Amino acid sequence: MAINAKDVQALRQATGAGVMDCKNALEQSNGDVEAAKKWLREKGLAASAKRSDRENNQGVVALSIDCPLAAIVKMRSETDFVASSESFVAEAQALADLVRAKGEAAVAERAKQLEDLQILLKEKIELGEVVRFEAAAGNVMDSYVHIQGGRGVNVVVVEMKGASAELAHDIAVHIAFARPKYLTRGEVPAAAVAAERATLETATRNEGKPEAAIGKIVEGKLNGFYKDLCLLEQPYAKDDKKSVKQVIGSASIVRFAQIEIG
Repeated sequence: MAINAKDVQALRQATGAGVMDCKNALEQSNGDVEAAKKWLREKGLAASAKRSDRENNQGVVALSIDCPLAAIVKMRSETDFVASSESFVAEAQALADLVRAKGEAAVAERAKQLEDLQILLKEKIELGEVVRFEAAAGNVMDSYVHIQGGRGVNVVVVEMKGASAELAHDIAVHIAFARPKYLTRGEVPAAAVAAERATLETATRNEGKPEAAIGKIVEGKLNGFYKDLCLLEQPYAKDDKKSVKQVIGSASIVRFAQIEIG
């Protein structure tokens, strides 16, 4: 009998099996959905469905870089055992290479491979963040990959103007461990600044500070808030007596990206 796409999709949602496996199961069972489910269970192809509601906060972050192009791809799994497996790491790298070559939307080309990997490894596997950079002419790009358990878990790419590759790499290492969210304080959302200021004002009043001094005290504390969030204002990891802005001198940081597991 003819198998329609609606039946295949319904079976896939019920079992977590791949599209082609669901189609095959329905064909083998002459369209009987329950029989198709049984067939998939017997073949071990529906195991991933039991994990559909589990957290997948392990995984791998893969980097593909060849200036002026770079891509970072995160793949999530349930366990570090699967995240460290050869097939899982290889798929993440294949995706990163594909994104670098073709763009972020190209991940759709490997949807079938991801489905097959989920069936093979019997875990909830999903694609996470995907980032692609194309550096402007004359700019330098460098990266840092923190390896844990044989896989990338913390990846940074930074693009700089007027900098050496060595300096760009050092800044990437700093970013990996300092974890800035923004480049400058001007990028911090106004709502976040307002909320922090209000919290600091309340806390300062509760400390019993004079009302006339509260504004100045709060502004001083806000500088610490910006140092936590903004790359250029952070104390440099290799010399905390200097800020990142001081370390890079006449060079400039165009942009950066950081993707981590966890």
